Order: sequence, then C-alpha cells, then structure tokens
Amino acid sequence: MLQNPELHYLDNAATTIVAPEVADVINKAMREHWANPSSLYAPGARSEEALNAARAAVARTLGCKPKELYFTSCGSESNNLALLGAVRTRTFGKGIVVSGFEHPSVQRPLERLAAQGYNVTVVKPQADGTLDINKMLDAVDKNTILVACMMVNNEVGTRNDVERLAAEVKRRNSRTIVHVDAVQAWMRVPIKLANIDTLAVSGHKIHAPKGIGALYLSDSLYQAFQAPYLGGEQEREKRPGTENLPYALGLAAAARLNKTMKSRDAAVRALNLRLREGLKAFPEVVINSPDNAVPEVLNFSENCIKSETMLAWLSEKQIYVSSASACGRGQPSHTLAAMGRDPLAIDTAIRVSFCADNTPEDVDAFLNRFEDGMKSLQRIRK
Repeated sequence: MLQNPELHYLDNAATTIVAPEVADVINKAMREHWANPSSLYAPGARSEEALNAARAAVARTLGCKPKELYFTSCGSESNNLALLGAVRTRTFGKGIVVSGFEHPSVQRPLERLAAQGYNVTVVKPQADGTLDINKMLDAVDKNTILVACMMVNNEVGTRNDVERLAAEVKRRNSRTIVHVDAVQAWMRVPIKLANIDTLAVSGHKIHAPKGIGALYLSDSLYQAFQAPYLGGEQEREKRPGTENLPYALGLAAAARLNKTMKSRDAAVRALNLRLREGLKAFPEVVINSPDNAVPEVLNFSENCIKSETMLAWLSEKQIYVSSASACGRGQPSHTLAAMGRDPLAIDTAIRVSFCADNTPEDVDAFLNRFEDGMKSLQRIRK
C-alpha cells in the first residue's frame, strides 16, 4: 500500500493503513448512501439495506447472527459498552475478575467500578507473558457477575485460551457474563463464541479506517442487557445514534479482504522468524513475547537505549515501530510491568508488529537501522 520504498511501517498493532479497496467502498457509500438508514422514504430504505448487508458480512466472520452484531465507533467503545452494561445487567453480586494486562479501555472502566464498590480481582500474567487461566477460574464464585479477558495481548502478543476460560466460568456460575476483547485477535486467529456473552472488535486493526468497530452481544443476553446509553432506537436500542453507514460498509469490505487467514498467517510467521533470527546478533536483546504469541507481534528489550530515544532515531530513518500501546500515549508498557520485568527492560522495550503487507525488506531495513542506532546512540551516551 505504501508508495515510498524508503518508508517501513511496522506498527500495525497500533493501526493499519486503510486498504485502497476499503477507501473506495467508503467514498462510493458517501456519495450513494447519503440518506439516514432510519428514514422511511426510498433512499433511507436503500441505506438500511446496505447497513444490514454490512452487518451480515461482519457477523459471518465471527460466526454470529447479524442481529447480534452492533456497530460502534471503535474497540474502546465496544469494551466500555460491554463492561458498563454488564454491571447494570447483573446485580446479584459485586465480583469482577479480569486479567492483569488488559487494554486501558478495559482496565480503566474496571478501576472506576472498583472505586464504586465492586470487588475487582486482577490476575497478573506470569513472568513469560502467559496468563494462568486456572488462577482466573479460582477467583470465580457465586458472586462473580463479570469475567473479562483479552484474546490477544496488544503489547506482547500473548494468545489467551478464552474459549476454555469462558466454558469453565459458565460451569462455575452460569449467570456470570464473559467479555472478550478481541481487537488484536479478529481476523488473525479463529474465534469461537460458545459461552462468550460479549466480544469487541475494531476496524483500524484490519485496514478499515479509525472510527468504526463492533460489539458482539449474544442474543441470549439481549433482553436483560442494560446498555449505559440513552437515545434513539438504532442498533436495537443498545447503541443509539445515527449509524456511520459508510464506515460500516468499509468495515465489511475490510473483513472480506482479510478472509484468507491461513496464507496470511504463514507469511507473517516467516517475517516474525526473520526478525527473531536477526535479533540474535545483539547479545543485549531479550525477547519479551512468549513462544505462543501471535506472529503479528514481537516485543523485545534491547537493555541499552531508552525506547523513546531509539524510536526517535528509527523514525528519522523512516522506520516506524513503537514501545507499547498507542493508547498509552508514550507511557511505559503496562504489560511488561504486570509481567514483573525490571525497569530497564520496560524502559528499553520495542514492539514490532506486522501485517500481511509487510515484506522481508521491511524486516531487513529495521535490523540494519536498529544496528546503526545501537552503535551511534551508545557512542553518544559514552
């Protein structure tokens, strides 16, 4: 997608570049589907028909009914809607269980709920970045109203067994709502919705634009679910407001482009392996991503130069990577801190994240500029 061969974008966990095909769909929708989908006249009916088609297309990728798919503005809104709705829906207890390396859009709402008197149990990841599912399950009892866990960690790429977690939670307490943040997992790993009540996805991680996401809300929970919003009857009264039809169509188009997961997975795994092998030339480097991490994400600490300094150096060479979650706005890695990494490892962490558009040349350019940066910046520091 990039026209500049000197620019190497390797921060796809932060956002992906909008696919030209997706941009074309959105542009066409803005010109042709201008009417409000809730309007009763013919142009409105055509807009509603297009919206329903987009909903069905996205729902197919999750294996859910179209009516269980609700369009939102982003993954963060989907997470907030699910979590704040869950505690309004289940009032038999105050217990909430959550993994200790969640995205801020899960972490911060639950911090607020804890301040309001909810009993939030945070289960930290293990030192290798994996999550002990059994520890999460041990915290579930008759008073647990909500369990939340991300499917793929956005900073180190850990893949969590949320299917097993959800099944076991329901065995312990069938009334407990299970929420999954699948923003980094959607269209990258298979998703099975059995025993999952709500699940969040986002468009700008799969080459759709920023400003569109979706929430799966199980139809079995629909009647009881108390959304925190008030307004019109859009999105089955769970997310009021005139729908962003062009971006919904763009989300559906992006989902269709990302259907071939197996072939894409093989290509990305090859890039991840190429980077891992290249990093072996640097004795200071320690890989933070666990062995079971998704291939799209590789996090490592170089244990020499602060991340912000190295990132600035690489940016000058048009090599774009990150140190942690983009939503942290430059804050140190929350995930590495939860894993118990020492301050130096946290301060020097770098996250490289791939998409299918990346090439071996991107990896080689990163390794070459990274080597130059290590030599030059260490010399300056001395």
